[in-house]
Amino acid sequence: MTDTEDSCLVQKLSHYIELDDLSRHHLAQFELDQIDVQKHEIITRIGTETSKLYVVKSGWLYAFVDMPDGRRQLVRIFHPGDIIGFPDLAFHHATTTVQASEPACLCPFPKKRLDDVFRLSPRLTALLFALAVRDQVIFMDLVRAMGRMSARERIVSLLLDILHRLRITNVSMTDTMRLPLSQTEIGDLLGLTNVYVSKTFRRLEEDGFIKRDGGTIRILKEGEMTEMTDFSNRYQDMDISWFPSYTTRLDQAL
Repeated sequence: MTDTEDSCLVQKLSHYIELDDLSRHHLAQFELDQIDVQKHEIITRIGTETSKLYVVKSGWLYAFVDMPDGRRQLVRIFHPGDIIGFPDLAFHHATTTVQASEPACLCPFPKKRLDDVFRLSPRLTALLFALAVRDQVIFMDLVRAMGRMSARERIVSLLLDILHRLRITNVSMTDTMRLPLSQTEIGDLLGLTNVYVSKTFRRLEEDGFIKRDGGTIRILKEGEMTEMTDFSNRYQDMDISWFPSYTTRLDQAL
């Protein structure tokens, strides 16, 4: 069984609530198995039957949909601690294709394994539900950025979103992060061409907002960038006042 102390999923969820022994037990069941995937490997393909979800243990991945003319639209980026497949729970078939942006390690688990969580751990169930609802708000933020923001504002908003998101599972992170996404992938996410992505990054660096070093980016003016885009950090706080209390102990459930 995976040591939950080393689990990115546990670390992420513990940011919002104190996990009891039963919740930790359920989460450990999600990470019993591991598979390694290579860069650009397809994890799930749109239209195929879905029976599994995946916890991201390491690496970055993304979900996308293809356009009739061959273009694609990225709709979600996955980092360690994320669960791939939640949007597809209501469907028999995958609604997006998921691909690895770099080598990654995933923990697959059957959808049916959620049954024990829903029956025995209402507080953890509420958290998973709240995270899924929050993701819809974050997606609306992306739609707003693509529909009303300039290329500069879109990229700044993306960088801030990634930075705040990564800080949840890496409490020691300050202003520097890895960005293992190609210019094409960033463009496909934000509705920009490679040329616009390249020019915008260069100008942000020239204007002193960021500093690039290989595959890492340092955010130099986080406050000004937040004001520029009216950015809202959706990751730090969550209203858990309505969450149910724990009702079942681990020894009672087993």
